[in-house]
Amino acid sequence: MAIDMGKTTAAGQAPGTEEPPDTGMGTPSEAGDRHRLTALQGLAALSLDAMASVAYGPESIVLVLAAAGAYGLGFTLPVTLAIAALLAVLVASYRQVIAAFPDGGGSYAVAKKHLGRRTSLVAAASLILDYVLNVAVSVTAGVAALTSAFPELYGERVWICLGVLALVTAVNLRGVVDSAKAFLVPTAVFVGSILAMVVVGLFRDGPVSTASAAGHASALGEGATAVGALLLLKAFAAGCSALTGVEAVANAVPSFRAPAARRAQRTEVALGALLGVMLIGLSVLIGRFHLQPVEGVTVLAQLADASFGHNAAFYVVQFATMVLLALAANTSFGGLPVLMSLLARDNYLPHVFALKADRQVHRHGVVWLALVSGVLLVFSGGDTNTLVPLFAIGVFVGFTICQVGMVRHWYGERPKGWQAKAALNGFGALLTGVSAIVVTATKFTEGAWLIVLALPLIVLAFEKIHRAYAQIGGRLELGRIPQPPRRSRSLVVVPVSGLSRLTCQALTAARSLGDEVLAVTVTHSGPEDRQAAEALRRDWELWKPGVELIEVSSDTRSLGRPVSAYVRELTQTHPDTQVTVLVPETEPAHLWQRMLQNQRGSVVAHAVRRDTDAVICRLRFRITDDAR
Repeated sequence: MAIDMGKTTAAGQAPGTEEPPDTGMGTPSEAGDRHRLTALQGLAALSLDAMASVAYGPESIVLVLAAAGAYGLGFTLPVTLAIAALLAVLVASYRQVIAAFPDGGGSYAVAKKHLGRRTSLVAAASLILDYVLNVAVSVTAGVAALTSAFPELYGERVWICLGVLALVTAVNLRGVVDSAKAFLVPTAVFVGSILAMVVVGLFRDGPVSTASAAGHASALGEGATAVGALLLLKAFAAGCSALTGVEAVANAVPSFRAPAARRAQRTEVALGALLGVMLIGLSVLIGRFHLQPVEGVTVLAQLADASFGHNAAFYVVQFATMVLLALAANTSFGGLPVLMSLLARDNYLPHVFALKADRQVHRHGVVWLALVSGVLLVFSGGDTNTLVPLFAIGVFVGFTICQVGMVRHWYGERPKGWQAKAALNGFGALLTGVSAIVVTATKFTEGAWLIVLALPLIVLAFEKIHRAYAQIGGRLELGRIPQPPRRSRSLVVVPVSGLSRLTCQALTAARSLGDEVLAVTVTHSGPEDRQAAEALRRDWELWKPGVELIEVSSDTRSLGRPVSAYVRELTQTHPDTQVTVLVPETEPAHLWQRMLQNQRGSVVAHAVRRDTDAVICRLRFRITDDAR
């Protein structure tokens, strides 16, 4: 018997078969630890976003500086070095965040403790936006690389995007460790090919081949002799897209094996080192080969052509880039569900997001992320350029809030050497704050205004959910010792439509539950209905089950409303009696056979739940293949 009592646990979560949320504290069980990440697996599962950004980060810088001609392109390396310096500050800072907040959550956890509830919600909203957009941008960018190689697939890009999204979602539903294992080889191939391209290119006196750019129109502006500060700021803001994903490791610390904080710190450092080396190396090659951007060919493709030549190695780089861009969405699937679980525990999201499956995966967060990202992919038509202007803004807001919160953390804790740590975070807050302003200002008309509008709306949604949980908790008197339970008179109502073994079992169960049992049948005024009602009454009198049969007449063909009206009348006339409605239902042996049922039980249960405060019990009679 399945009883729908509307009960919740003390934490406000509905009872279920899934494990309660793991806090990441203490020694995890051997079974649970098997489904957590090593440092190397964490690098594969949580760094794809940042790694893949080398495919479009340097190109974004070049495209902005190209407006000033060849002279402007000479500033590619200085701008990249500035971004690499910011990357180093962020990595050092997030190592401190991991140590101080081993339960994960990143900027949300920091802001919640040191900057107040409202600021923490802004940080959480910004991270949610960034993670969702990362999925959409990564998938569309990867598919764009595919359709560039095979133009005949361009018209099917939306369906291909949705297929890639479904693949990544399916892998993540199996657990974060399985996703890390699946993506370890593509990550290694991509990083290895980029580093090999940089090393080989440094030994070249000039480009080996320019075949990929041949015949394409140059995107270089007319010659200029000066580059203004505004152009450099725009190039810096554009290149900062390469820093998205740096925070993912700090957000997902509980996903690592023990000692989780130490493994996460190693992963963060490895991510920063690899990303910095690749960004600087590519920028050096851009200057060494005097590369000029052209329409229809990526900067990375031109660099591979110049270093390796137009051969198999060139296609390896392109294929590895395409695969990693498409799979970079995995970073969001590793970080966002953990963040959502923390928000759910704090009553800012539905509690279902805090539940974990047996493979240590927050399946509800994974599915939600996939659905919202799928809507974005359809909305954008699979076009990366529609989504890129919205990218990176949210994460820089989170960066800044996190750095300011860490300054407050060190000032309050004051451990040994706290001044240096606070200075590092303060410098990081200044850099990321300026970057957030610059990125928003330079991309405001390109779609950034949507992010500016969405942030407060998400925060308002958090607040509304929190107020709803507070109201529910108040009504349930959570946190207080309730009055001792007392026994009250019980009346059980059983809806029936005919005599069968199901009816017998329902009345047997009802008589074991209640002091009094009433069987209720709905009658209609039609001739056939009157005959059926008379037959049921006659059979009931012959059966003599010891339970009174109540006939409720209805002028319409409805079933649920007459039953709920009768139950409501009972609750009003018997205020001190606990009224329970026991709904008997059959459960076929095969799933497809459920389509053959009339769903009368669901209709009655829904009407009673909607219109009354009665307890609802649903008795399921299982029908097996060998039933006699």
